[in-house]
Amino acid sequence: MVRVSNGAALRQKKNRRLKQAKGYWGGRSKLWRTATETLLRAWAFSTRDRRQKKREFRALWIVRVSAAARMRGMTYSAFIDGVHKANIQLNRKQLAEIAIHDAAAFDRICEEAKAARA
Repeated sequence: MVRVSNGAALRQKKNRRLKQAKGYWGGRSKLWRTATETLLRAWAFSTRDRRQKKREFRALWIVRVSAAARMRGMTYSAFIDGVHKANIQLNRKQLAEIAIHDAAAFDRICEEAKAARA
């Protein structure tokens, strides 16, 4: 029976993993076991942070809309309530962009929100 070596496949696996760890500090980019541990941890963080990024952006949009609404004499919760009651189909990202780039349009939205709440 012929003895089968796994040498080429193992070397390719190691090279692929070490290439992925390129740029890490010290042994994390050069040592097989350390690089593997670091990559597993990095992949776990990247999975977590893809979801966290969505939360952080939503919080940023809320802060921006809140600041813009307060400049026009409304609280954030009253503004959002008015927007929903006025049946304005804009999400928080769109409202934040309008608040930054088009003050006149945001003023009109605020007026509609105030009218819908009254």
